[in-house]
Amino acid sequence: MELLIKNGYVFDPLNGINGEKMDIAVKSGKIVEKVSKKAKVIDASGMTVMPGGVDIHSHIAGGKVNSGRMLRPEDHFRDVEKKTAVTRSGVGYSIPSTFTTGYRYARMGWTTVMDPAMPPLEAKHTHEELSDIPIIDKASYPLLGDWWFVLEYLRDGRIEECARHVAWMLKATKGYAIKIVNPGGLEAWGFGRNVHSINDPIPNFCITPREIIRGLCKVNKLLHLPHTIHLHTNNLGMPGNYLTTLETMRCVEDMYDGGKPVMHITHCQFSAFKGEDWRTFDTGAEEIAEYMNAHSHVTLDMGQVIFTDTTTMTADGPFQYTLYTLTGNKWVNHDVETETSSGIVPFQYRPKSAVHATQWSIGLELALLIKDPWKIFLTTDHPNAGPFIGYPQVIAWLMSCKAREETLKKLHPKARKKSLLPTINREFSLYDIAVVTRAGQALALGLTFKGHLGVGADADIAIYNINPEKLDPSRDYEAVIKAFGCAAYTIKGGDIVVENGEVLKHVPGATLWVNVETCKPCEMEVDEGLKRRFREYWTVEYENYPVDEHYLAISRKINVKADV
Repeated sequence: MELLIKNGYVFDPLNGINGEKMDIAVKSGKIVEKVSKKAKVIDASGMTVMPGGVDIHSHIAGGKVNSGRMLRPEDHFRDVEKKTAVTRSGVGYSIPSTFTTGYRYARMGWTTVMDPAMPPLEAKHTHEELSDIPIIDKASYPLLGDWWFVLEYLRDGRIEECARHVAWMLKATKGYAIKIVNPGGLEAWGFGRNVHSINDPIPNFCITPREIIRGLCKVNKLLHLPHTIHLHTNNLGMPGNYLTTLETMRCVEDMYDGGKPVMHITHCQFSAFKGEDWRTFDTGAEEIAEYMNAHSHVTLDMGQVIFTDTTTMTADGPFQYTLYTLTGNKWVNHDVETETSSGIVPFQYRPKSAVHATQWSIGLELALLIKDPWKIFLTTDHPNAGPFIGYPQVIAWLMSCKAREETLKKLHPKARKKSLLPTINREFSLYDIAVVTRAGQALALGLTFKGHLGVGADADIAIYNINPEKLDPSRDYEAVIKAFGCAAYTIKGGDIVVENGEVLKHVPGATLWVNVETCKPCEMEVDEGLKRRFREYWTVEYENYPVDEHYLAISRKINVKADV
């Protein structure tokens, strides 16, 4: 199919295009220089054209997501996705079912979503759900930070062997990046403990979170993975944790060579807390922003709070236990054998809670105080700080002081007093929004074929009913919310899948994964000793563990060459 998008205002930051009125040509699912006269034409006059949205961190599939669905039937009946002639039915507000997840992202103009936490033991289940999600391309990050074999390799200083093992794990799980959650804390949680500093020793392994972070940074560089290590910090969600975050960023400063960053800290809002306890809870966003403005070796995403009922879920089992003790809500705890842990707790963010309101302010403060939008990206850590369908509201807050002021009026007085937002006049432009929701995320992920509209890129395109010459987002932020919540057109791989918020096609999306080509075969790491450990420690045999490529409905392999 050939397609010509004419006369739109194009925002394509990776190619330096800032609102230029131009045409975009599509053929065979790719952006091309020109098409024939037979091409279907979309008249985008008076509209904004951007690459399809990219989400670097959203919990959309896998064991804990499915457990969250089972835990919360009330989340189902409050929000039903009706069957149409094209779409399948579904349910779920904060934890939507697979079909609903794909439709809702596509309606907003998002076309690529990364699930950030896959226990290797549950990789097959994760890929079953990913394959079931329509329209969007997706990937998942295997949890490797507290994996016993990684800990043993790092303890013994065997970095190259660790790198070959991680390469094998990425291939075995069909994963995309190295995910680290509360490094060392998950292993400690198996013994009812936690770590509280990046220098705390980990039970039975005699290494520290600092050594895990630095070791896996080295592994990542040896393997030339497209994305950096993807890190959920120690002490997440605890007052005073901004100091841990700063120390974590400093601990890899010397590993930066001036090229791409070496670390991505996810949902940083949850890691930017000041205070000695919840009574003295305050924002640490200014200190983290100052550090980020002076350094370029780290990227962040927001984890922006939405005032709503949601479901928290993370591999950080000890944090979820803390949340359970604070709320008394339902709680699921799961220890995934030698690999990781997880927890799930329902939660409601209330504007009249001083802590919740300050959290809301922190996420926006980080985004607005960090001067370079290529360093921080829009997320809600779906569903932890709120469901992804809240992205249009977050965009409005970023683009409009007035929108922020209206929300501030509704907050707890103590939170209003502590908030830095009244002192911040910055308002994001459409170009900035294209960076934090598309271009920046694709660049950080190393997805060279996503997040831009240059020749050769995937024809993933979003068109919004926003005329940048007539609409003032600062004043008319409600129009911004409406436009980004209901794309005029979403084009996925050259197919028009959404028009005016209505899903026109239920098309499959691909699963992205990284295949590391090592100098020595990764299978060398799968020796008889490893197979023996499977028999001793796992509930499955080794032969049932790896995910074959044919298990993925549509596989999109990304080959990289390692230095080991």
